[in-house]
Amino acid sequence: MRLRDMIVMSLSNLWKRKIRTLLTVTGVVIGTCAIVVMISLGLGMQKTMQDSLAQMGDLTIISIYSYGNVTAEPLDDEMLETFRQLKYVQAVTPSYTPENWGSFTIKSGKYEFSGQITGVNFDALRLMGYEMEEGQMPDSTTGYTDMVVFGSRAGFDFYNPKKGWTNSDTPNVDVMNDKLELVINKTEETSKKAPTHKLTATGVMVEDWSRNPSPYGVFMDVNYLRSLEQEYKKLNGIKEDKEKVFSYNNVYVKVDDMKHVAEVEEQIKAHGFETSSMETIRKPLEDQARQQQMIFGGLGAISLLVAALGITNTMIMSIYERTREIGVMKVLGCVVGDIRAMFLMEAGGIGLLGGIIGVGVSYGISFLINSLGSGGGGDTGSIWGPGGMSIGGLSIIPWWLVLGALIFATLIGLISGFSPANRAVKISALTAIKQE
Repeated sequence: MRLRDMIVMSLSNLWKRKIRTLLTVTGVVIGTCAIVVMISLGLGMQKTMQDSLAQMGDLTIISIYSYGNVTAEPLDDEMLETFRQLKYVQAVTPSYTPENWGSFTIKSGKYEFSGQITGVNFDALRLMGYEMEEGQMPDSTTGYTDMVVFGSRAGFDFYNPKKGWTNSDTPNVDVMNDKLELVINKTEETSKKAPTHKLTATGVMVEDWSRNPSPYGVFMDVNYLRSLEQEYKKLNGIKEDKEKVFSYNNVYVKVDDMKHVAEVEEQIKAHGFETSSMETIRKPLEDQARQQQMIFGGLGAISLLVAALGITNTMIMSIYERTREIGVMKVLGCVVGDIRAMFLMEAGGIGLLGGIIGVGVSYGISFLINSLGSGGGGDTGSIWGPGGMSIGGLSIIPWWLVLGALIFATLIGLISGFSPANRAVKISALTAIKQE
């Protein structure tokens, strides 16, 4: 028997018993809806959790500390290069501030800057996704020496030392256009002239307090800042302790994906450093969300199991009613495997049809859930993206869930029809023909 003939015969047999087929398909529709909607709610909860954590900070950033840790190796440039070579690490930057807060003064005309100066790696900040309100980050084309970027509120941190602080709605200094210079401060014991360095502001960063290091004050290249600090010590005759090993207090590591954060963090801890990241919060919440998805999916699977019993019952009843037909097919020389395949097609067709309708109904339920969740207003239409459909975020149906639901529903049909199909091929042809 040709495949086309078997498909046509299977569809014809299902159509002859429309009411029974409809009721059986309805059971599969309910089961498929239950699984898809339950899992979509779990995915929505997980996505909401991740979005909430993302507002608290970058989920792929690891903070490294060396405060008072005598067992750790020096957190110096060599160690930073070791971290850069770790698998999954995209960028590494220190967050360095001079030992003496008053080492430098940034001036613009009669105004002086009173905020914090932080040494960073600009290439790393660019990879970490720092956004610019104006201008750009320094790069290899512009060079790093004398190049600085300001926080969005840094213009207000300039004040006139003769008049003191004044409240103003506009910044005292336009950091992008006004002339800037850095003065190496000297102590009263020093009679040498204080050297100055011209500074060029290449950009103003967007304010984002969830980032580390936070984009406020002034950022300059860490190597340039350290050279200025050495100049300050030389100017004021400050001798360094030769036994003291240099070490950054804060370093930030950017990982390519949040699923690799835990692995990278363990490798960093192996060097004796203390670390922190959003992983300590994300992991327990993700485990909880996964458990909820399993519970939701299990409840839906129970509904689909009941539908499987319905398919089995339908196929058994169909065999009883078509016993004589089966006998005639055997007498005419129909291959036993074709008879089995025909019944499996009917069972699989019920599962597939129920799965398709169930997925369609699930999208409607997801739309309704998200519409009600958004208060019935705003953007309640279907939003299609690379990850699937997400309307408001309460219920998310990605493409893999749709594909999995269709395959699962079809398999349920095939498995449910396997035993009845075997029963059909075992019927004696002579007994079947005599059957009224």
